[in-house]
Amino acid sequence: MPNGFRAELIGGWVIVPSPLSADHVKVHALIIGWLIAYVEQTPGLLALDNATLVLGGASEPQPDAALIIEPGFGGQTSVDAGYIVGAPELIVEIASSSQAYDLYEKCEDYERAGVREYVVVMIRGYEVSWFELDDDGNFRVRPADDDSVFRSRAFPGLWLRPLSLLELNLADLMATLRQGPADRSHAEFVDRLVERRR
Repeated sequence: MPNGFRAELIGGWVIVPSPLSADHVKVHALIIGWLIAYVEQTPGLLALDNATLVLGGASEPQPDAALIIEPGFGGQTSVDAGYIVGAPELIVEIASSSQAYDLYEKCEDYERAGVREYVVVMIRGYEVSWFELDDDGNFRVRPADDDSVFRSRAFPGLWLRPLSLLELNLADLMATLRQGPADRSHAEFVDRLVERRR
């Protein structure tokens, strides 16, 4: 493709996404900050921004953001010829004009590849959907907890209050995230990661 031209291979189809709106890039910046702040507290992880993923012969998406456990710490991705191969543990897509394929074709590709958690931020619908891979390899929509916070199971301590994200409330987004690493489950997760590295 020409330099700077962006396209994705989704379910065997080449998709050329629309230009990114101001609303999209504002949410995108917050998502990247949210992931990096979590990575800072958790060894053995990498936050990815618009990385091309090789999920198979018919699937090479470029999600808005992803979070992976590094291969040396027991993650499920690798690097080949400079590209991430395999399914990140968590993927985030910001959907506006792309909502139709983010919720269907991309969702199916990510499910098939074994992405453990998939978060779709729907700007127009003012909603966040959190999909989680079940024991049968199928995505299930997970509701937020009673306090309206999503708590990742793949990444203990990664907490998201969707309203803070949708309202672009950085202070509350980060305040909620800071509570996660204080939870005992995060310390146990860090211990498991360090043990795998050894």
